[in-house]
Amino acid sequence: MKVKFTETVLRDAGQSLIATRLPYSKFEPILETMDKIGYYSLECWGGATFDTCLRFLDEDPWQRLRDIRKHVKNTKLQMLLRGQNVLGYKHYPDDVVRKFVELSVKNGIDVIRIFDALNDLRNLEVSVTETVKHGGIAQVAISYTTSPVHTLENYVQLIKNIEEMGATSLCIKDMAGVMSPKECYDLVKAIKENSKLPLHLHTHSTTGLSFMTYLKGIEAGADCIDTAVSCMSGGTSQPATETLVYALGQMGYDTEVNYPVLKEINDFFRPIQEEYVKNGMLDPKVMMTEADALNYQIPGGMLSNLISQLKQLNAMDKFAEVLKETPKVREELGYPPLVTPTSQMVGVQAANNILAGERYKNVTKEVTAYLRGEYGTPPGKVSEELIKKVLGEEKLYTGRFADTLAPGFEKGKAEIGAKAKTDEDVLSYIIFPQVYEKFFDEREERKRKRVKYSIEQV
Repeated sequence: MKVKFTETVLRDAGQSLIATRLPYSKFEPILETMDKIGYYSLECWGGATFDTCLRFLDEDPWQRLRDIRKHVKNTKLQMLLRGQNVLGYKHYPDDVVRKFVELSVKNGIDVIRIFDALNDLRNLEVSVTETVKHGGIAQVAISYTTSPVHTLENYVQLIKNIEEMGATSLCIKDMAGVMSPKECYDLVKAIKENSKLPLHLHTHSTTGLSFMTYLKGIEAGADCIDTAVSCMSGGTSQPATETLVYALGQMGYDTEVNYPVLKEINDFFRPIQEEYVKNGMLDPKVMMTEADALNYQIPGGMLSNLISQLKQLNAMDKFAEVLKETPKVREELGYPPLVTPTSQMVGVQAANNILAGERYKNVTKEVTAYLRGEYGTPPGKVSEELIKKVLGEEKLYTGRFADTLAPGFEKGKAEIGAKAKTDEDVLSYIIFPQVYEKFFDEREERKRKRVKYSIEQV
């Protein structure tokens, strides 16, 4: 039996451990070697990388993708897309979603892993259809979580509906590492009995379950697993690539991965990891096994960002209280899976509740929009007391929220005007308007300085 590997060091491992602060220049020299390993795919784009490139790394995310594609000729490039949220934190009009998917494929993406934080399939339809239309692999992920309202039967029905939607492949996305070996075996077995599509597994090492979970998932018939090169694995990241290639090989599985060359990859990234430890970006907390996460269910990217935010507020002494508050907020919001953007909503609101000294004294605009129904239908019952406190008698929205949004691409194009040189620039502006304008202005200022310097030299 074959088991394929998706390497996450260029996206989710970095997002989970170092809040996606890995500039292209640091990993460019190893790309061609990574292309020779035999991975099914390299997850290298989407998720928080787009925002971080513009906001912190001074990089054009589209150019980053094109540059990766120049060096990676044989391996599929994979991204993570938040369905109707694209790569932002709210719903965008259908025309924006379509254009983003089209240009993602055009610029080099092969596999688009598409998910919705609430598993509301209405928020996936447009991106799935558009991915297939442009020749991409539409890998639809269920956001896995545990709660009184999340059952095996419900997940299997969800998978059936996803297949009917036209997905190319499936993924179980266990973003907090809470899926136990037994739960994984039972779910994978049930899915394989009800679907013919390839099934990918994604988990994190946060709770210490990941290696066992993957082994049981593979025994049940999973086709591909997400892993990270060992020096960037563990903790809130994925389990180690080398370890699983080694173990599965001994068990008789064909991984198609060139094991000896994996050492070159790890040797390359180890000094980078050590650099981030020294500068404090890689906090030891995110490298630890945290069994308490089985309760608070905070995913890796959310945990590293939460630590960063509390440090900025000089409030790390409140960390344990915030973690304890998180599952309470989640229950009151109807047990949403904790994945972007709901993870940020729940985490920030939990922090607000603790730091303010009063629960829901300060309610974020995102939580308010969630309560209105703008993000879709919550899996469970939302606290009526909370709805009344935040919204009063305001009527809740139960339809597909994107249907209320007017087309946005041409409008955004007119707003940004000459600052946008390409349609990709327009999309960057639409998704992160203030961040993109700052990025553009600083980029133009650097160009002016370079021109001035060149003239003076002459």
